[in-house]
Amino acid sequence: MSFDPMAAAIDWLDAYRAGDLDTILRMYADSAVTDCSCCVKEIVTDKVRLRTFLAERLKDCGASDLDDLQPIADGASVSYAAPNRVVHAILEFGTDGKIVRMRWSD
Repeated sequence: MSFDPMAAAIDWLDAYRAGDLDTILRMYADSAVTDCSCCVKEIVTDKVRLRTFLAERLKDCGASDLDDLQPIADGASVSYAAPNRVVHAILEFGTDGKIVRMRWSD
């Protein structure tokens, strides 16, 4: 069975909507880079900070309904409803199926 980045993006969104921080963190490579320009402006490059960063985002930028899902090279683009806006997330995956880069924007 081959890796499906679209399914992985939905799994990420489902875990994010559920507030399941441990599941979300397991989806990220140890060397993942997260670049956020929506709720806050921050680039996270370390897994310890990522835990805190994501916990903060779950509180202030929670997700509800899926808005759009599109394939991209090495990943998927997912948009979802958040309080008062639609948030766009681009997830790029490594060969092991882990998120290696994520870019969040409004």
